[in-house]
Amino acid sequence: MTENATTPAGNFITAIIEADLAANKNDGKVATRFPPEPNGYLHLGHAKSICLNFGVAKTYNGTCNLRFDDTNPTKEDVEYVDAIMKDVRWLGFDWEERLHYASDYFEQLYEFALQLIRSGKAYVDDLNADEIREYRGTLTEPGKESPWRNRSIEENLDLFKRMRAGEFEDGSRVLRAKIDMAHPNLIMRDPTLYRIRKAHHHRTDDKWCIYPMYDFTHCLSDSIEGITHSLCTLEFENNRALYDWVLDNVEAPCHPQQIEFARLNLSYTVLSKRKLIQLVDEGQVSGWDDPRMPTICGIRRRGFTPEALRNFCDRIGLAKRDSVVDVALLEFSVREDLNKRAPRVMGVLRPLKVVIENYPEGQVDELDAINNPEDPDAGTRKVPFSREIYIERDDFMENPPKKFFRLGPGREVRLRYAFFVTCTDVIKDEKTGEVIELRCTYDPATRGGDAPDGRKVKATLHWVSAAHAVDAEVRLYDRLFDKPNPDEKVDGKTYKDFINPDALEVLKGCKLEPCLADVEPGYFCQFERLGYFCVDSRDSAPGALVFNRTVTLRDAWAKLQKKGK
Repeated sequence: MTENATTPAGNFITAIIEADLAANKNDGKVATRFPPEPNGYLHLGHAKSICLNFGVAKTYNGTCNLRFDDTNPTKEDVEYVDAIMKDVRWLGFDWEERLHYASDYFEQLYEFALQLIRSGKAYVDDLNADEIREYRGTLTEPGKESPWRNRSIEENLDLFKRMRAGEFEDGSRVLRAKIDMAHPNLIMRDPTLYRIRKAHHHRTDDKWCIYPMYDFTHCLSDSIEGITHSLCTLEFENNRALYDWVLDNVEAPCHPQQIEFARLNLSYTVLSKRKLIQLVDEGQVSGWDDPRMPTICGIRRRGFTPEALRNFCDRIGLAKRDSVVDVALLEFSVREDLNKRAPRVMGVLRPLKVVIENYPEGQVDELDAINNPEDPDAGTRKVPFSREIYIERDDFMENPPKKFFRLGPGREVRLRYAFFVTCTDVIKDEKTGEVIELRCTYDPATRGGDAPDGRKVKATLHWVSAAHAVDAEVRLYDRLFDKPNPDEKVDGKTYKDFINPDALEVLKGCKLEPCLADVEPGYFCQFERLGYFCVDSRDSAPGALVFNRTVTLRDAWAKLQKKGK
């Protein structure tokens, strides 16, 4: 995939599609769909599916529908529908006029259910959910037939119509397929097709009180829409038998081919919608769009770019069996993209004041700074320099060890784009002994960062002019979990026990270049030497800037692992 491409690289799915096209199967058409359930926000696993389905359609001049499988009114909400559409568009994809809902087909699905009843292949069952599970059997033992399995077609039709009319209570009856209670695939042991659920639906209001199950709905929705290749994750591999059975036993418009691929499993990450909901509901995070969350809205707020995410999805490819992708590859994709495009600026996160005593009071030098060394067309900007500046507190040590090359008493360093300075004095708080200010001198002949006499220094520090600095809050985000596999149960602990306590550090009173004073939410840049940052889309405001760290300049976790920490 090229930098801004949306088409997938060659894989086993594209091989199947190309073979179908060569055989003129489906009249040479390719039609896919992305079918989310609107019961939560999309996460990185969904991004892989989005890129695949829309990418395949683009590659083969086909179509990709966006379809909401909205068959469970108790868990669905318009909020999720709107958020999902926003996420898909942000990733760079457009379903054009092909927006569908499973609820669009409720009447047709009901008629398909009647077809199964009339052909003796579906029946109304009075067993409750626990009894159905008990009757289903196990992997080694066959199931038992329900006492109501052999009701007459007439009785089943009457009961099913009365279910629709609302005569029965929730859970009192279901419609089941009549297949085989001894089938080796447990899913095929008379699966439930419809259940009673007297709940308000976000689109159909209170018109329906029976709702089709996902496995019944999904295949028929695919067929109604003329989907040719129904791409889904491996968890639905066993469901393919039911997918095909339903389509083979009703008068379906067409029979799409279901193809399974491995879902995305990412180290240091949980990609279970149920578990993500728990994190939100229990206040472990600030919401679905918390920048620590692996949701698409969360990583967008953190500063990830759609280009980086698409390229990541292309890099990991498609497999037929599950594996774990190192989250470092995702972070690398983000760094790679931002390195090319992000403007460079200077920001001091933990400021230490420096007074340059031999610099004229009131004087301001406008220094030339490169906006992006990776992009010659990005040009330069002017950075003000004055007698008082801020540097990073970590860039100074009063008693530096041998390999500390930054500023210390009597040491000379380079200030980025500016001058050589030498530390001459250290001012401390009388009560705490904390270093609160440095006194330095500068060499005017080193303007721009080079010494005419050829002398060298071992460190270059970033800085911000105190008189011109813009105050900001900076949030340093890191991985939400500190264990490579947070889903792995150890000593009775759950994934919530592995939440990284250092996943967020909030720094106030940070000092930034004046060019950032009026940046808008979503603006991204590199703070030189520190990492890539973006303006927070929720909390930042004019005069009260909030920046989120998107990713560090280097993989700090790999360094820690190498040290055995």
